[in-house]
Amino acid sequence: MMQEEPITQKKTGNVVRVRKPEWLKIRLGDNSTFTDTKHTIEHHGLNTICHSGRCPNQGECWSAGTATFMIGGAVCTRACRFCNTLSGKAPAPLDPLEPMKVAQSIKKMGLKHAVITSVDRDDLEDYGAGHWVRTIEAIRRTTPEVTIEVLIPDFNGRLDYVDQIIACQPKIISHNLETVRRLTPSVRHVATYEQSLSVLERIAQSGIPAKTGIMLGLGETEEEVLELIDDAHAVGVSIMTIGQYLQPTRRHLPVVEYIHPKQFARLRTLGLEKGLRHIESGPLVRSSYHAERHVLD
Repeated sequence: MMQEEPITQKKTGNVVRVRKPEWLKIRLGDNSTFTDTKHTIEHHGLNTICHSGRCPNQGECWSAGTATFMIGGAVCTRACRFCNTLSGKAPAPLDPLEPMKVAQSIKKMGLKHAVITSVDRDDLEDYGAGHWVRTIEAIRRTTPEVTIEVLIPDFNGRLDYVDQIIACQPKIISHNLETVRRLTPSVRHVATYEQSLSVLERIAQSGIPAKTGIMLGLGETEEEVLELIDDAHAVGVSIMTIGQYLQPTRRHLPVVEYIHPKQFARLRTLGLEKGLRHIESGPLVRSSYHAERHVLD
């Protein structure tokens, strides 16, 4: 992708690293709401993608009293090369109390819109689908007025398990494509581009808004991103998030390019012209960024 201004590079060993530009400065949380949110999450022993994914918006969201809860434990059975969540082949058993802990936390935080995601649990017979259902049901019993958005895994392509989530009727169901078709094999682990499209299509066919998210800066071209938007729109996706990939640690994929905010704005405009209903596009945008706005639009 074309940059608006050159980004300097430095070489560490045999790896050339791109310096982070000024527009990627992150605001830390520093108010009482941030502290209360942090204490609520820690008190119930919950996991959040905000923390495990080293989300750059953790300060902003926690300061506003919002968080994305991650169910299914803290260890993912997949090892995607962009993700900072711990991975392992034998995660701990599911916590049967986790659904109610999440529900109680949502109530205590006074959320109007709750976002839930999970690790992949390929070690389980149902890939964690039943735990998802129990969590949504617990939230509904505890705070029936809260709207629920879920960011689900692909359940290893089992659309009958996707149907179980659809049957719970969350307000929005999201599943991330993460990157363009060409880069998917080198960026994601197990998941495939076509399989993710099939999950999104199943969601859209149900009448529930289908949402997806992607990262830029991994070496994709604008043409490939526009192809992805076309593919997503063709299967019924109506909401999309587009953000900058940030390397969590040196073990993960390096950043190939930092995309200028003007390019994010351009992609948002082009995506809306292609028919998507809502797009959040910017360097610090993540899957659940301003998620509550997607319900209202």
